[in-house]
Amino acid sequence: MPELRETRSHDRLAPDVALRRIGALGFAAACAISASAILAQVSAEDGFGIWDGMRVVLIFVTTAWLAWGAAQAFVGLPARRRAALRPEMVQPQPRTVVLLPICNEDPVAAFARVAAMDRSIAAAGITADIAVLSDTGNLDAVAREQAAFARLLDVTGGTGRIFYRNRRDNHGRKAGNIESFVRASGGAYELAVVLDADSLMEGETIRILIARMQADPNLGLLQTLPKVTGASSFFARALQFSAAFHSPVFARGLARLQGRTGPYWGHNAIVRVRALAECCGLPPLTGKPPFGGTILSHDYVEAALLARGGWGVEVDETIGGSFEEGPDNITSYARRDRRWCQGNLQHIRLLTTPGLKPWSRVVFVQGILAYLVSLLWGGFLLASVVATVTAPPPDYFPEPFQLFPVFPDDRTREIIALGIGIGGLLLLPKLAILFGAISEGRTRGFGGALRAGASVLAEILITSVIAPLMLMYQTRAVIEVLSGRDGGWPANQRGEGRLSWREGWQAGRWIALWGAALLLATGHFAPALSLWLMPVSVPMLFAPLLITWTSRPVGQGLFAVPEETDPAPVIRAYRSQLARWSAAPEETAPEKEPDHVAA
Repeated sequence: MPELRETRSHDRLAPDVALRRIGALGFAAACAISASAILAQVSAEDGFGIWDGMRVVLIFVTTAWLAWGAAQAFVGLPARRRAALRPEMVQPQPRTVVLLPICNEDPVAAFARVAAMDRSIAAAGITADIAVLSDTGNLDAVAREQAAFARLLDVTGGTGRIFYRNRRDNHGRKAGNIESFVRASGGAYELAVVLDADSLMEGETIRILIARMQADPNLGLLQTLPKVTGASSFFARALQFSAAFHSPVFARGLARLQGRTGPYWGHNAIVRVRALAECCGLPPLTGKPPFGGTILSHDYVEAALLARGGWGVEVDETIGGSFEEGPDNITSYARRDRRWCQGNLQHIRLLTTPGLKPWSRVVFVQGILAYLVSLLWGGFLLASVVATVTAPPPDYFPEPFQLFPVFPDDRTREIIALGIGIGGLLLLPKLAILFGAISEGRTRGFGGALRAGASVLAEILITSVIAPLMLMYQTRAVIEVLSGRDGGWPANQRGEGRLSWREGWQAGRWIALWGAALLLATGHFAPALSLWLMPVSVPMLFAPLLITWTSRPVGQGLFAVPEETDPAPVIRAYRSQLARWSAAPEETAPEKEPDHVAA
């Protein structure tokens, strides 16, 4: 890890941030203790065995996790009392570069985004170079990238400000790609806007980011909240709506809890090149993957190292004009999630890294639990079935010569209360966000209060129905990682879209088999639990149908978002450029070597 540098004096924990953290942690602990106490009381009615103890422990951890997520939303619910600091950019403007790492992407789409952003940057009255950093290894694909780059220069006249280079050795994946640029050319720039291959950002947004970095010399990284665009399937549109409607409140809560030890999501952020260079060199972890090798979830680690170095790391959900694309279907999401799972579980090895801020370690634990909690929920269901099966039969005549039977207390009300409480931790934050959006008038951009309300309810419903599927995908991913299986770095399948029934069956049949086994096992061994487990087992049974159906296109009536009725200028420019280039594809690639970024 990079050497520990002296912490800056400004980076003390603000009292309001400390109070929010204590309140959120206290709320999560109170909910977890309450759920555990109720379950322990119910379990004690027929004798408290080892399986009862296991499920009490599991319900404590899983409820604490749910409550922590709810607390983050509740902390973010109050609107900002004043607008976030928006200083004017001071001349001379610091040298800025926009970095677009790509690997096996559609070059026409990638360079159409560059063309759109280049125009937007010029329209905003700022200057910024753009560097496309390719890790593509296939020579034919590299030739297509070179051809697209030549066309880009012809369209934009970008020679001298738009660059492309292809690495021959792609060690370190994306983080290594950016590190190679910083080592070779970072000295030419003060600020870098880091994007993903599917990212778009308005020039005016880049101007705001530059001004914020100018106004705070101790700010090392400023993260925007990207909005999802271009969704067409039911699954993708639900994800797009959630990102636009719910995520700003969750991100505001995150900002208030994390303060200057904020998050970095690896893209759609601006970073001070000096801070990145001095703090964020990431050597591979010792040993073999999945726990060794390249650090996959490098963004969390880089944020922690910047904070360790005394630099501020913040997120500002009010900065607009930042966009990305989302997965088209459940299988695409699960493939991407598998890589994140391995990357987050790697952080187990980094929890004891010297000098990290305590909250950075908390963030690592959150990321680890985000995946382990699926395994814990599965363990809770299993422990509940076994505890029910192994529970001793009720003794209606506990005393000798007892004349009348004694019936055990009915604890149905407690179980229902427990279920309502856990469900409330999932539902109440989203309903509270809806009512807050109505009161603030924010629903106007989502088709009005009624349409936004219908979209929120539909999103809650579809999220609840596919939750058992995601639990199974994540549980499998965790088991694979813990058993030593490396998931690699699968390429993103953008535009995968609609799945056939055969593809849906292939993707979900194993979940359906587990669902059928769960139904049969509980019906035979623990029939009293069958009704309680149906919200889990039935969606699993119909997993192929759900995977296929949610990949189908859906109209724009439901899950409406502002960007559909009034797309941002950079989105319109990108779509227009992509349509022109797609209609007249270039057949041949230039023979010359691509331009390289100048140091």
